[in-house]
Amino acid sequence: MPRPAALGRPVEDDPQAAGLSSEDLALIRRMPKAELHLHLDGSLRPATALQLARARGLDAGLDLEGMTERLVAPERCLDQADLLRAFELPIAIMQDAEALERISHELVEDVAIDGTRYVEIRWGPGLHTRGGLSLRDGIAAVAAGARSGAAAVAASRPQRIVVRLIAVALRSHDPTLNEAVARAAVDARTDGVTGFDLAGPEAAFPDPLLHARAFAMAREAGLGITVHAGEWGGAAQVRRALLVKPWRIAHGAPAGDDPSLMTELAARGLTLDLCPTSNLQADLCPTLADHPLPRIVRAGVPTTLSTDDRTVSALTLTQEYARARATLGLTMAELWRLDRHALEVGFLHDDEPMRARLLSEFDAFAGSEPALVAGQRG
Repeated sequence: MPRPAALGRPVEDDPQAAGLSSEDLALIRRMPKAELHLHLDGSLRPATALQLARARGLDAGLDLEGMTERLVAPERCLDQADLLRAFELPIAIMQDAEALERISHELVEDVAIDGTRYVEIRWGPGLHTRGGLSLRDGIAAVAAGARSGAAAVAASRPQRIVVRLIAVALRSHDPTLNEAVARAAVDARTDGVTGFDLAGPEAAFPDPLLHARAFAMAREAGLGITVHAGEWGGAAQVRRALLVKPWRIAHGAPAGDDPSLMTELAARGLTLDLCPTSNLQADLCPTLADHPLPRIVRAGVPTTLSTDDRTVSALTLTQEYARARATLGLTMAELWRLDRHALEVGFLHDDEPMRARLLSEFDAFAGSEPALVAGQRG
């Protein structure tokens, strides 16, 4: 199957962004951005992955081109389960503190290049214990990398980046392991862990309530609750996610096929963290132009826009915004509302003054760009 071009291709050469005006692209690049749906194990730099794999005897003779081929998923997979195969090698590489810390550090640096000012990085601590690393030590390594990455950004760029972490439980894991992940995440709140998520193969493990105790532990301790839903099973699977009373839903695009569900989400003010390119890879829509993002946004459903996996999808946030504008037809004002809304619903409840400062900075930027407020580019 064809694969997206490797990371680094200019947006101007992206067929999904064809027709985007230079003015709009320049504005997208300048915009301060917030990203809420970003997986650590889907965002390795290929060169780093190759170096780490060689040091651990996992490279199987791959060169950089071969490693990139292994890390980037086809632009159209058979389904979600097929897409998840792209994570097998990264997870095998990420079984020690050194690898986790380095990859976390580099991801923070990478997203800052997009002008990202706030990012939530999520990963499954229970996936990184095969080599004997404890849940707590694995979380500490990711947190250390996030801190050092943010410090490196602050030292090299005029604008800092704020990072929060989301611990992910896996649908395929035993509920007792996910309860242990929840406990470790709660203990790491002072390290920047502010959210708890459930992800993994929905077709094989459709019921999130199997892990109700882990959700309850995280919620009672004050972690923000999100859950992956709708990469399989359509709108019914998004409805099922409501049973765990999430603050936000990761994905949830099939809600766009159910007007009553969109009405309910809008009434609840429940945000969908959408990733159109990733959804296309998981075969949720025939083409990117068929993605329901515009329908969902215009139905009043709170929405944010993210990459999901920078490397697996060979994608930057700037590209995802450019595609939403050029292929999906969102106006610049609509894009800005998605961007600013991400700050409003981000898991920054540990530091509301920080949220207020970021919102003020975003609003100051928009104040100098009438197109973002008035939609003059619509």
